[in-house]
Amino acid sequence: MSQNDLPNELAITPVQRPIQGRVRVPGSKSITNRAVICAALANGTSHITGALDSDDTRIMINGLQKLGFDINVDWKRHVITVRGAGGCIPAAQASIDCQASGTTMRFLTALVGLGHGQYVLDGTTRMRQRPIGDLLDALRTLGIDAEAGSPGECPPVTVHSSGIKKSETRIQGNTSSQFASGLAIVAPCMPGGLLLELTGTLVSTPYLEMTRNIIESFGGTCEARENNLWHILPTGYAARDFEVEPDASAASYFAAAAAITGGTVTLDGLCHTSIQGDINFCEVLEQMGCVVTWSSDASSNPSVTIEGRPLQGIDIDMNAISDTVMTLAVVALFAKGPTIIRNVEHIRDKETDRIRDLACELRRLGAGVQEHPDGLTIHPAPLQPARIETYDDHRMAMSLSLVGLRSEGVCITNPACVGKTFPSYWTVFENIAKHSRN
Repeated sequence: MSQNDLPNELAITPVQRPIQGRVRVPGSKSITNRAVICAALANGTSHITGALDSDDTRIMINGLQKLGFDINVDWKRHVITVRGAGGCIPAAQASIDCQASGTTMRFLTALVGLGHGQYVLDGTTRMRQRPIGDLLDALRTLGIDAEAGSPGECPPVTVHSSGIKKSETRIQGNTSSQFASGLAIVAPCMPGGLLLELTGTLVSTPYLEMTRNIIESFGGTCEARENNLWHILPTGYAARDFEVEPDASAASYFAAAAAITGGTVTLDGLCHTSIQGDINFCEVLEQMGCVVTWSSDASSNPSVTIEGRPLQGIDIDMNAISDTVMTLAVVALFAKGPTIIRNVEHIRDKETDRIRDLACELRRLGAGVQEHPDGLTIHPAPLQPARIETYDDHRMAMSLSLVGLRSEGVCITNPACVGKTFPSYWTVFENIAKHSRN
């Protein structure tokens, strides 16, 4: 089912038998968007294979092209060819529409600090409600004139730059890991590199480690020191051929489908040594009672298989894998006993308030939910038909669609919002569910 064919509301048909199948989800959005920036700053031509074709990746590439970078894309083959600009920003002026893409807004705001000129970055109404002041403060410390145009230091952002002047700054780590990642990705091309202090309680630390890994894949050096200090040397970047892993966050939906239907799903292309923290969602399902088996040959054809078993509620800190909070919340509906999700207050500033609005939709389905400042307690209860609001949040649509595999009358509004990270979601979802319906 193509994006253009999707109705305004999509009814989910339950399955009659446990789901069985194999899935290879598309490439990781987080990896694709980091790799394409490193390639744009590199010396030479890079080829990124397995790249994700989605709204977010197209918005990132369009933004880089507005900045003058030479990027060609073959979406049918999922290959991005980037002729690097050697650490420079080619354009002296640009106006970039980041739409709802947080990585584009945060990463390109940091990137244009390398430039010489004026750059304006804007987005959707929701983007104008997502604070970016911590990143702007860090850029100001580096000698950049950066201002936010909406209350609460929210976009649109205007950056006047004549280049990076200093080599030390600090960034709050308790709002979004993307602020630190954006600065770190740019740092190898700063004249003196960067000594970056991450202050406060860090959130989503696996994404920071992913950033370090990709920086080093393109020839940078990012040394993690004690006391949350990163020292990034002014090495520049070298072009390379880079393969993007399948998206572990997207894979979580099909792992959860196996869990809640008592079925078996194999996720191809993913291994326990993935650079994506969300691969650890499989371990969470294991804690709840599922059987998880990793392929023995992780180098050539990795995979992980999830077998559903009777589920038990758990008490879990999900700070490190917060993009899978909504997936776990759905699994919790079918567990014995309550599930408590903790330490994810930062997801209130995502595409929607993912604690408040998730609680609302779970209650609409009939679940008992207690909302906490930093999470949720979910009490399983008999489910009821519901028209699910998605708040234009791709993860809300994908995660709550899973409820419809077990419960009659679930209807997802604005199903096209999955295009942000997984345009083919409904096709893959239908393919793996249809054989269990009759």
